[in-house]
Amino acid sequence: MLGIENLPKLAGPFLKTERKGPAAMIQQFEQDHGGGMAKDLAKNRRVVMPSWTEHEEIKELQKSYSRNKVRTTKYTFLSFIPKNLFEQLHRFANLYFIFLAALNFVPIVNAFQPEISIIPIVFVMSITAVKDLWEDQRRRKSDQKVNNRLCDVYDRKQKRYVERRWAEVCVGDLVRLCCNEIIPADMVLLHSSDPNGVCHIETANLDGETNLKQRQVVRDLPQGSEFVPENYSSHIECENPNNDLRRFRGFMEHPGKVRVGLHSENLLLRSCTVRNTETVIGIVVYAGHETKAMQNNSGPRYKRSKLERRLNMDVLWCVILLLLMCLIAAVGHGFWLSGLQNPIYMIPDDTHPALAAFYMFWTMIIVLQVLIPISLYVSIEIVKLGQIYFIQNDLDLYNPVLDTGVQCRALNITEDLGQIQFLFSDKTGTLTENRMLFRRCTVAGTEYPHHENGPFTSKHTPLILWCAVVPDPQLQAKLNTLSSAMRSPPRQQAAEISHILDFFLALTVCNTVVVSSPTQPRHVQMPVVRTPLRSLEEMKAMFQKLSLPRFPSSLSQNTDTPTSLTKKLFTRGRSKLLYEAESPDEAALVQAAKAYGCTLLGRSPEQVLVVVPGTGPLSIPLLHVLPFHSARKRMSVVVRHPLTGEVVVYTKGADNVIMELAEAAEDGFSREVMERTQRNLDQYAREGLRTLCVAKKVLEEQEYEAWLKRHEYAETSIENREELLLESAERLETNLTLLGATGIVDRLQEEVPETIEALQEAGIKVWVLTGDKQETAINIAFACKLLRPTDHILMETCEARLHELQHEIRQVTKEGVSEDDSSDCVLVIDGRTLDYTLQKELQGSFLELTCCCRSVICCRSTPLQKSQVVRLVRDKLKVMTLAIGDGANDVSMIQMADVGIGISGQEGMQAVMSSDFAISRFKFLRKLILVHGHWCYTRLANMILYFFYKNVMYVNLLFWYQFFCGFSGSTMTNSWVLIFFNLLFTSVPPIIYGVLDKDVSGETLLDLPDLYKSGQNSQAYLPSTFWMNILDAFYQSLVCFFIPYFAYTGSDIGVFSFGSPINGSALLIILLHQLIESRTVTWIHTAILLFSALFYYAFVLLFSLTCVTCNSPTNPLGIETKMMSDPLYYLVCGLTTVLALLPRILCRTFCNTICPSDLVRAQKMERLSAQDYSMSLRQWKENKAAQRLSSRHVPQNLSVNADMPHLTDCIAEAGAVLS
Repeated sequence: MLGIENLPKLAGPFLKTERKGPAAMIQQFEQDHGGGMAKDLAKNRRVVMPSWTEHEEIKELQKSYSRNKVRTTKYTFLSFIPKNLFEQLHRFANLYFIFLAALNFVPIVNAFQPEISIIPIVFVMSITAVKDLWEDQRRRKSDQKVNNRLCDVYDRKQKRYVERRWAEVCVGDLVRLCCNEIIPADMVLLHSSDPNGVCHIETANLDGETNLKQRQVVRDLPQGSEFVPENYSSHIECENPNNDLRRFRGFMEHPGKVRVGLHSENLLLRSCTVRNTETVIGIVVYAGHETKAMQNNSGPRYKRSKLERRLNMDVLWCVILLLLMCLIAAVGHGFWLSGLQNPIYMIPDDTHPALAAFYMFWTMIIVLQVLIPISLYVSIEIVKLGQIYFIQNDLDLYNPVLDTGVQCRALNITEDLGQIQFLFSDKTGTLTENRMLFRRCTVAGTEYPHHENGPFTSKHTPLILWCAVVPDPQLQAKLNTLSSAMRSPPRQQAAEISHILDFFLALTVCNTVVVSSPTQPRHVQMPVVRTPLRSLEEMKAMFQKLSLPRFPSSLSQNTDTPTSLTKKLFTRGRSKLLYEAESPDEAALVQAAKAYGCTLLGRSPEQVLVVVPGTGPLSIPLLHVLPFHSARKRMSVVVRHPLTGEVVVYTKGADNVIMELAEAAEDGFSREVMERTQRNLDQYAREGLRTLCVAKKVLEEQEYEAWLKRHEYAETSIENREELLLESAERLETNLTLLGATGIVDRLQEEVPETIEALQEAGIKVWVLTGDKQETAINIAFACKLLRPTDHILMETCEARLHELQHEIRQVTKEGVSEDDSSDCVLVIDGRTLDYTLQKELQGSFLELTCCCRSVICCRSTPLQKSQVVRLVRDKLKVMTLAIGDGANDVSMIQMADVGIGISGQEGMQAVMSSDFAISRFKFLRKLILVHGHWCYTRLANMILYFFYKNVMYVNLLFWYQFFCGFSGSTMTNSWVLIFFNLLFTSVPPIIYGVLDKDVSGETLLDLPDLYKSGQNSQAYLPSTFWMNILDAFYQSLVCFFIPYFAYTGSDIGVFSFGSPINGSALLIILLHQLIESRTVTWIHTAILLFSALFYYAFVLLFSLTCVTCNSPTNPLGIETKMMSDPLYYLVCGLTTVLALLPRILCRTFCNTICPSDLVRAQKMERLSAQDYSMSLRQWKENKAAQRLSSRHVPQNLSVNADMPHLTDCIAEAGAVLS
């Protein structure tokens, strides 16, 4: 808590100064700081005045602000080549190959024609440059379209609004917008055609949310039918540009030296759309790249996948291997020169053998450069784009209701979906529908079930919620007594009725719901207040008869019968009104109040228009709205009661928070209400309902004035405004009178139990992190099969209990329980205990306990705790984590996990905007992970291994030749074939392999989730797998080199003629090796393999027929045609290919026959008939279930239940231990 005495200190030195006009303030600032006012002031905050201001300093200051022209492109016409080159040179692989190309221009170490050596790097960098240029052109066209939009800007010279392009708008301009126009820059709202000074905006272009947000004109500005820009002479001071969409701090100073605080409700954000208002006028405070929309435009997310990190390590091994081979060649060349005695076939050279060996080291670096796969990185990008294409176009992941599929927002971690080990899920809106149905309520300690309630499906957007609530007969009867004859009820009954009235009035006014019409949902103004059906004097008399002035309620009578009036109001409201809410809870509560006749008709910044039973529209002055905050876990409104004139605070929030704030009540009636309400809340939680408490507080005028003075002080501050406002709200929300509580049912999404069961069978540990009560979370966990009837629930409530559970679990594990999904234990922990277990001293014990549990449920957890839990598990256990959620409170958790998935649900699009992947239903997670995740990982892992294999295999052919040419760096093939062999002839097949290969069909992967464990264990890309591929490449290169060598020993063929069958054999071996590794062979695979082979032979034949001087100083003319006319060539190529591939074929056949993996067994099952497949599938599942049962050995007398009543003492004990 911030002390009141610290307010001036926290508010900053700015608020301590005397209030002055802009000119006086600037003069004082310059005197204090010795000039340079504009520059220094801009560092601290922003001063905004109308663009026609005559003050030179302000003019200069506003000229320094960004203009509204935006440019999201990276390059210009002149900067493209140098800037793109600079960016590509940040890649180590590109620098490596440029260095080798430059080295080849040094005559003493060059290996072949210098011009040829630059072809690979030029080719790869050109492809990347073309891709970057294409993307930049798309951005340029988008920028031009945005910058050329038109809007009305006030021109003082012409005394009217003129059309200007968005790019020409500046800070200080007054902009006029009409309904459905897009806002060109961040503007403070000065005028609205709405008589209440309200306008609504739709932020779908900014955050994807389609529900309306209410904005209001700055207080104390004149509101009339016309706004005269010439009369506006106030100035604005606000914070410097930032990316916080939900925060705006500043103040407006009027000519009378009166300051009015500015909030986010006064700010119209760029890219949003004006709705519900004919005309608005605002002054631009942030333009162009300084707007909040552009500050949040960070482009696509980039994360490094686990496979990519492993790839970089193996590239380093290849570098070490390359250096070793070059060192061997250099040493061999030195010894070879030392052993020569004036050979007649060498030109005399005075170079020392040691220096010649040093030169030869660099020559061999050039010759063997393709050992580092230059085309691998480009190929990986292409493969990932192909994988994303198939994920996004999977019809099984398409939601026809929302017309959305999967969104892949991170383009480089698709393979991580196949290695997930821990899944962290939100509950509300993720596992459940987040479509709330008012189910029960308790008012004044009496519980009212609503068993007959049923959902009503809306034909409008998902955020416009309909929920037909059937009133409870008992509660309805009590309300009907107020419409009966005017006789004074008993005092106890009067108190209960007052509670009921205030309860429903709080549900009606304590919210941010926007009222609109089903026929014109974006063009509705607030209804005009009509005269009540009965006079206010009669209503006051009614309250006097109730004799409870502490509980004022808005009520009067009507000449209609109670039943007919209620039906009339309910029917009329349902047919004419739509409630748009940022939270589905609010919409459900407003609909429930409406069912009892307390109907919300409209809302403005100054008043709320409601109907209560027996009255017409009634205007309630709205003094303050204290919005929901995750730290307070509640929201409040301060209203002035229209009948009694008293200041009343209505508060609703989390039950544990409200109950604590209401504990100070001393009278017996309030204590009895609290006790009964708590019992009802516990029952609601056991039934899985979302609970919310409602309370009120009546303020004395002096108390309100004292609070208001401090609150206005906080509102006008710029520094530390959030802390000051939080402290102000907490000061007001004390000594509350509990009115009642609500229970809302949130239905489980379809196929959630099946999805969680499949994920657990796949070896993924599922944790649920929720802010709901423990009983509610456990109930939902049972419903979605996260908890089973046979499970043992461990409830951790303190540090001592943590060690006790840890000891009990350790005893169990000694008797045979493995720390995996076979455990029958599920840990349940609440938010307060989680705070202690996240401390450094207890993290190890907590993780050790969770590893012994199949699942963990964290209740009452805050957004910060969610992200801390994910980070703890990710960093300490070194596992792959996935977080999924649908709301703004899940953003930190989603960003913290290795893979973040957002659900486009009822709580806006904040989670989606922060995620790596976005889906519309939780059930889609099953196929996304188990099928696409498995495919993406295995495809990419196998493709990378294949790249390493083919490069090492071909480079070794050049290396073996050095033993027969004095380690001179010569090659047995022309430089063109040498360069193009890995770059063109063998690069396309692995790309197709990485995009289309399927080791197991999608149906089988869904039927057998156990197959996913191969990806978790990285079986496709283990260090042993990498080195086995390298050894196989060495063996195949030996066969490919020495069989032609022995076949042509003693012949008179030339060097290039000797290399011809080696290259031909190498091509066939590499292509057929991929055919062996492929699990799926389609006509596309076959066509690409044939094309690669034909492309190679067409190239070498054409090269042999036409090239005379293109491989100076040698002449390859006619070599290939002569060799291919010899039958020995085909015999050598065939024999070499068979012998090279035979060990791999035999090894694979032996392993798949003797000890087949689960993937191989699944492949065999797919070849069976449908009936045999079903029998094999059933047998498989029975065997797996038997294995899990045999591994379980949990004693039935294990004591795992915590003593919840001693929670406070236990936590106090834990705090003492940690302190």
